[in-house]
Amino acid sequence: MNTYFKNVQTLDELRKQYKDLLKKYHPDNGGSEDITKAINVEYEKLFKILKDNHSRQDMADNNAYDKQSSYDNMKYDFAEDELLREMLQKVIYLSDITIEIIGAWLWISGNTYHHRKELKELGFKFASQKKCWYWHSESFRKKSHRHLSMDDIRDYYGSTEVENNGRIRLEA
Repeated sequence: MNTYFKNVQTLDELRKQYKDLLKKYHPDNGGSEDITKAINVEYEKLFKILKDNHSRQDMADNNAYDKQSSYDNMKYDFAEDELLREMLQKVIYLSDITIEIIGAWLWISGNTYHHRKELKELGFKFASQKKCWYWHSESFRKKSHRHLSMDDIRDYYGSTEVENNGRIRLEA
């Protein structure tokens, strides 16, 4: 088997080499369809291996910390994104909804129909297949065209449900 990827240690290195290989071997650029398929197969295998290694490292890192707070297990650090906290403050008092922080995104589900105008004005978008509203900061750019279920997204990025009973006020 021909190995196209060389000395890949991280997912970022894998993605960079993958893009470079596609520029060189893709049929639209004068390459071969068979080579492109082989590159894709090798990419998928390496991606799974590196993702598993990354997940094991995250688990080892999480075990090293004191787990007194439910936020300790999250993969997202609130201090990094003031916009997320500001947006959360704007929607936390809406009634009959469920607010979930998944990675650096806010997802809102539940009885959102009567809040749809306000959510649109705040910049939320509706994911019709997931039946949820979502928001993320402008700094985020999707790098994949994969369609993930909500459970897959929760598993991959970590998830925390926010209680919105009107008494909680997050401090900046």
